[in-house]
Amino acid sequence: MPSFPIGEEYQNYENWSKLLKYYLDLGLIDEDTTIIGHSIAPVFISKFLTENKVKVKKLIFVCGFNNYLGINEEYDTVNRTMYFDNLKEVKQYADEIICFYSDNDPYVKYEVEKEFADTVATEQILIPNAGHINSESGYDVFEDIIDYLF
Repeated sequence: MPSFPIGEEYQNYENWSKLLKYYLDLGLIDEDTTIIGHSIAPVFISKFLTENKVKVKKLIFVCGFNNYLGINEEYDTVNRTMYFDNLKEVKQYADEIICFYSDNDPYVKYEVEKEFADTVATEQILIPNAGHINSESGYDVFEDIIDYLF
């Protein structure tokens, strides 16, 4: 699992792409790969696969969003480079795209997560009152995802 650089100076599409490209060049990403992404990672992964024309087996996205500004200045700065206009094209590069999201995310509005899922998902799972589906909202372990790995 790659550890992507974070912070205003490091978290951007170019830096994250270099890291994922390294994994791709090693042959660790192919048509049998399942990729899981949370928060800003789903749109980054979608953009990367689309721009590099990389096909994978499955994408599992949690609290994904695209083109959403207004969280706060720091988040908007680091997220802005990840967004892109042809999000729906990622469907060409994955056999399945499963999107989990919540109806009370404190960072990303429900409507924004739902719009993301409506655009890309082959299956959507709404988890009521799950916040940002992270440790802050009680998800140190996210067992619901296990059923979708195989």
